[in-house]
Amino acid sequence: MEKEQIRFLENIAADSFVALEEINYDGWELRFTQGFTGRANSVHIRAESTIELTQKTDFCEKVYAEHNLPCMFKLTDADRDFISFLEKRGYQAVKPTDVMLLALNDKNTDFDVREISDGVYFSTAPDGWFEPYFAFEKMEDEMKQELTRKIHAKVSVDQVYIRVMHEEKVAAVASLAIESGYSLLHNVVVAPEIRGIGLGRKLCKAAILKSKECGASHIYLQVMQNNPIALDLYRKLGFEKQYTYYYVVK
Repeated sequence: MEKEQIRFLENIAADSFVALEEINYDGWELRFTQGFTGRANSVHIRAESTIELTQKTDFCEKVYAEHNLPCMFKLTDADRDFISFLEKRGYQAVKPTDVMLLALNDKNTDFDVREISDGVYFSTAPDGWFEPYFAFEKMEDEMKQELTRKIHAKVSVDQVYIRVMHEEKVAAVASLAIESGYSLLHNVVVAPEIRGIGLGRKLCKAAILKSKECGASHIYLQVMQNNPIALDLYRKLGFEKQYTYYYVVK
């Protein structure tokens, strides 16, 4: 994938999961959310630099130290030169995550609608969505729960919350964030005790159809490379890898 397209997807993905505090500095976005999640506490590159890298990196390290946080960068395959620069400063690229994309056309969305729609609910507000999400993710810390709610509330692009029922209980959840014709499928999680019975596939198919219904031309997602079960599911649904991103941290 071309660098310009990678930057586009990274920017709309950043709009879909925001930080509670942001500092813009010469095309870079420094994000802070009390250390909760990498995406909301790392440097995001929105545009090319005009200031020399050493000066910019020094600035970032200083500001993150003032926030009592490690200085971390979210970088992609398009940033190989910068990753090499940081590695010489003692940084390491970790948590490689693949970004996968699916074009929404009649061929890729030819599902049995009756099968998918049964027990699947959509809403534009997260009413009744956070509780199962926290439970499935085993997120018991009340501060993390509150930060999660605040992050979702701050997102300004269109959002759709999905719940899948099984035996009269919420059994799987996900959400969509739609911008510029691209729908980000994220927060995908199935109740741990009933994984492996096809609920994840049903959830993803429902998300694909809903994205098309909302006018999106593509749906994309982010999946860590150490999650082979999810990778296999997404490939079978037609998603194709576009590039990899990393967190680069000392």
